[in-house]
Amino acid sequence: MLLPFMTRLRDERPLVCHGATGTMLLSDDDDFSRAPEMLNLNRPQQVLEVQRAWLAAGAEVLSSFSFGANPITLQRAGLVDRTGDINVAAVRLAREAAGDAAYVAGALGPTGELLEPYGELSTEEATEAYALQARALAKAGVDLFWIKTMSDLAEVRACLAGIRLASNLPVLCTMSFERSGRTMMGVSSAQAARALAELGLAGYGANCSVGPAEMVGVLREMHEACPHAALVAQPNAGLPSLEGGAAVYDIGPETFAACARRYADLGVRLIGGCCGSTPAHIAAIAATLRGDSDHQATKQT
Repeated sequence: MLLPFMTRLRDERPLVCHGATGTMLLSDDDDFSRAPEMLNLNRPQQVLEVQRAWLAAGAEVLSSFSFGANPITLQRAGLVDRTGDINVAAVRLAREAAGDAAYVAGALGPTGELLEPYGELSTEEATEAYALQARALAKAGVDLFWIKTMSDLAEVRACLAGIRLASNLPVLCTMSFERSGRTMMGVSSAQAARALAELGLAGYGANCSVGPAEMVGVLREMHEACPHAALVAQPNAGLPSLEGGAAVYDIGPETFAACARRYADLGVRLIGGCCGSTPAHIAAIAATLRGDSDHQATKQT
């Protein structure tokens, strides 16, 4: 039986999170190109198998495959009328995989539009869109929400406001930082930490963009800015290169997991992977955080 999420979050041992579901499902067919999240409806068994792979690797938090399933993003694909169906199906599949062994986070990502004054999307429109998505995720039975890969603090606030119109469940937020230590919109890691600390989030941190070693600096600055925050880390498995037409990432599971202990020392409470990370990467993180001697012995043989 799982503890309440906020109780488990305060435990000494960090939670292990899933890896790159999108990477695992990546294909060049029309469904994926149009809207990857349609796989929840069109190929549910494929999504379920990936979710089960994260659980088998040791993940304790799964995310619904709903990152781009907000109505603004789906409108561009001509699928806005399927917003509720896609989000409900995404949670159902994650929940089926998780059972009573893992938490299910409802994933929400950027709309792909710039908010005013930099773009034409108003805060009210963004908030309403996120509220629609969050209501579907909450109705389907998530344990928490996870706002991911954000660059703009204004969009984070709009997303959180939308979630709060739908639910009072815990919320995590991770922003995406470049090698400069800033997001695409120029937000520094320390600035992000201070701003996010004021929003009543369960935890916050970084995902995507950089590899595990480069993310250490971002997390260190966040920790220094807000020492008592529950931080979240989901780095990429390095940089991709094309081999036989497929993207291959350059950081393997052992190198990837080597930073997990460094993250924990900086107050990171949830550790997983983003683009390029596979079940093998997540299994290596889980073994590292357990101090698994069998895993270490296997690595050396």
